[in-house]
Amino acid sequence: MHIPRSPAARGRFAAIAVAATICASVISAPAPAPVRAPAPARSPASGPADGPAPPGAVPALDWSSCAQAPGFECATAKAPLDHSRPAGRAVDLAVIRHRATGPAPRLGTLFFNPGGPGGAGTQALPQWYELFPEELRQRFDIASWDPRGVGESTAVRCFATTDEAYEWLERIPFGFPVGESEAEAWVDAYSDLGRLCEQRDAQLLRHVSTTDTARDLDRLRQAVGDEKLSFLGVSYGTFLGATYANLFPDKVRAMVLDSNIDPQVWVDRGPTAEPRLTTFLREDVDLGSAATLRQFLDHCGRAPADRCAFSAGSPEATRKKFERLMLRLQERAQGSWTYARTVTTALSSLYAVDPGWYDLAWALEDLWEWRPPQETPAPKGPLPYPAFEQIEAIRCSESPNPRDPRRYPELAEFSYGRAGDLGRAVAWASEPCATWPATASSPYTGPWNRPTANPVLVVNTTYDPATPYQGALAMTRQLANARLLTVEGYGHSSVVNPSLCVDDHERRYLVDGVLPPEGTTCRQDVRPFSESRPRGGVGTGGGGTAGGAEADEAGHGGR
Repeated sequence: MHIPRSPAARGRFAAIAVAATICASVISAPAPAPVRAPAPARSPASGPADGPAPPGAVPALDWSSCAQAPGFECATAKAPLDHSRPAGRAVDLAVIRHRATGPAPRLGTLFFNPGGPGGAGTQALPQWYELFPEELRQRFDIASWDPRGVGESTAVRCFATTDEAYEWLERIPFGFPVGESEAEAWVDAYSDLGRLCEQRDAQLLRHVSTTDTARDLDRLRQAVGDEKLSFLGVSYGTFLGATYANLFPDKVRAMVLDSNIDPQVWVDRGPTAEPRLTTFLREDVDLGSAATLRQFLDHCGRAPADRCAFSAGSPEATRKKFERLMLRLQERAQGSWTYARTVTTALSSLYAVDPGWYDLAWALEDLWEWRPPQETPAPKGPLPYPAFEQIEAIRCSESPNPRDPRRYPELAEFSYGRAGDLGRAVAWASEPCATWPATASSPYTGPWNRPTANPVLVVNTTYDPATPYQGALAMTRQLANARLLTVEGYGHSSVVNPSLCVDDHERRYLVDGVLPPEGTTCRQDVRPFSESRPRGGVGTGGGGTAGGAEADEAGHGGR
């Protein structure tokens, strides 16, 4: 197998892996009446992955032990590629679960989506399972799946070999393009990517939207025997949850949406619209990331140097120090640490206060002192297929972006003007959609206020670099019956940045059906730079695919 030739290319793989799993907010939420136990496992559906699915049939789940995740069970479900043609081509959905541990009575299955788009639940759930509150693990089977187009499900895969995927990846400027020649290389590479994907499976590209996945989720709900859905969605998973809630409002038992996307802004006027701004600029991700960066610098400036290595003694002095460092890097890179790499590293490091903020402070101080930052080692040996195109396939099919690649340098400077350095990364993150060849066959674009059988719990930090707090305000306002739980804190999701207060409210909601009182506010368990931390390695920053943090979602790096 070809191993990426440069450290930057290997680093991009690490960044993509992080972006795909920046996820899971662990919680708890309401419970009307307990749902019935799952139906007995049945034999798997017959036929190849691209064969027909039985019309209207509930998919069979033939559970067996997961080879790579001890204690978990895995299965494969069939779903129609086109839900309006259930007898046509089928796709496979890879599913994973951990059985309820008891001894209290089981309440059903809690489905978890880790975000993305393009987050593989079969990878994320084993990584995050222990972060779920104990009572949730006792009372629910906790399940996830790789959405269509992703991971071990029927996947968008635009290269014949892993070698070819990495060879393409090395064409992309690290982080985002700076200057005309890099912009041209970026645009050409993504134009070629779209053509390759269309040649490989044009039909699949039109049926990987959130709407398709929401319909898959309802089939999985039926397959486990639950009368109504219990769901936890993080980042992009909040848009999936909102879509499900409006397609199947009578099937909502309990739904926690953590780190929220504004659904109306995401879909805009539909995937064929020609908007003025990109998806992430409409969502104000640049402003949210800039506000979070300012909090990082202010907290750092108030902390002694043994707690924040980049501190200049005051918030104002620390902000100026950061500005001078960015200007210096624009003039001259420090080895492999270019301006764009540093910006995307800063953006992705803002997701988690501990250790992300501490490691970012060390990296910035190293650059300030002309030292190479200590990096988290990239994976050794053969690397798996990077799957970066799966993010674009979902996002670009349903959320409109300007279709003229020549507009993106202008949009990057617009975003820089209102949000500073991080704005450039956020603006370029959507450019792959400019030349993406496919739009969703049947996207759901609203309304978003269909009354649900039970209320929805919306959770968000006040300083989230990927899904700004105003997205949660919009989600709460647009859904017919939703309650907002505000988290006074920083970073992306309450799993990565835990709060026992949030855990308790979510547990009571999922298990007992009790919402937090209106206006409830929680604090995070860890305050920024409240104590010293050992020096760690910083991540390699955003890859070429999403500009760093989603740049999950705004990319959010996953959002």
